[in-house]
Amino acid sequence: MIKISLVVSDLSSSGAGRWGGAVRPFLLSQALKKIGYEVEIVGFVDEEDQTLSISQTQVPIVAIASPKYYPQFFRSAQKLLEKITGDIIYAYKLKPTSFGLSLLKKVQTHKPVLLDIDDWELSWHGGENWKYRSTFKQFARDLFKPEGAFRQPDHPFYLKLIERWVSQADRVTLHNQFLQKRFGGVYLPNGKDIDLFDPVHYNPEVSRERFGLSDYQVLMFPGAPRPYKGVEDVLMALDLLNKPDLRLVIVGGSPYDDYDSQLMEKWGRWIIKMPKYSALEMPEVVSAAHIIVVPQRDTPAAQAQFPLKLTDGMAMAKPILATTVGDIPEILGDTGYLVEPSSPEQQAESIEYILENYEAASEQGLRSRQRCVEKYSITTMANILSELITEILKK
Repeated sequence: MIKISLVVSDLSSSGAGRWGGAVRPFLLSQALKKIGYEVEIVGFVDEEDQTLSISQTQVPIVAIASPKYYPQFFRSAQKLLEKITGDIIYAYKLKPTSFGLSLLKKVQTHKPVLLDIDDWELSWHGGENWKYRSTFKQFARDLFKPEGAFRQPDHPFYLKLIERWVSQADRVTLHNQFLQKRFGGVYLPNGKDIDLFDPVHYNPEVSRERFGLSDYQVLMFPGAPRPYKGVEDVLMALDLLNKPDLRLVIVGGSPYDDYDSQLMEKWGRWIIKMPKYSALEMPEVVSAAHIIVVPQRDTPAAQAQFPLKLTDGMAMAKPILATTVGDIPEILGDTGYLVEPSSPEQQAESIEYILENYEAASEQGLRSRQRCVEKYSITTMANILSELITEILKK
């Protein structure tokens, strides 16, 4: 049996391990197993936080504890290279700590390398505008101090360099037009386990009662809030509507910084925070929503994403309120409610319209699920990957 090694730069609780097997590398592993390949996931966890928030996955996971800085990182990198045992190497993310090491393994073993790009990594650092500027003294500090900037394995300087090596991958997969225009490659949408995320198994009223939401009309954001994701725009819309039974339910919260606290301080009266749930529990969580909100702002980081919240809501037949950013209009087709980004006024109008016409909105949600079944399932991912890997094996 052909074995595929998925190489992941960060498996820790703030990285790919965060959502318990529901994020891109685990979707890839599900699709690959569906085709019949053996799959392993090999990656790093933060030496100071070795928590793996990964459960209910049927894939062997090899987690290498890793320090944050060179040269200590080299020892962990060597351990990771030794643990890659697949016939095909599949690097997740365009980073030195995944793709860079995968190319090094290719040099050592001549095994083919696929690259999956699900973010424009440089977008977090200003994109094309990023440039390293410093005095000679600062450059020396960044280079030689134990925690200097150039000691970080995925510093933006290295991210910029690794982009030049994309052509060395045997195949590239990505999930939206923004990334495809920038890097080429094969479109591979995020798929959803449509049997797990099936609304027939859940009663929304019972779900709301379980989670203490029965008294509210629930707008749900199942993810980690960050400024570019537009949660503030929804909260401003709730200010405009000023209806006491409306709440924005944020599931999981942010593992990155204190942004959640900032939102609570300003808009706490509208927010209900829920903890992280496993992939198996998320369908019931989503079932409790009246509306799923995906209010992305128009930034390079948002344009380069395929929000998993979309397929959560689509698979569970929920009305979806989203913005016209990136591929969102194409993903939803005519099955969602779209507004311009950064427009609380339009969001307020749409929220009110959906809730006042909820029977029609629920019909829209059913059409959205059908679209998800046809275009954004694990089976769809598996079919695309099957063709791709067959081509590689023929070579």
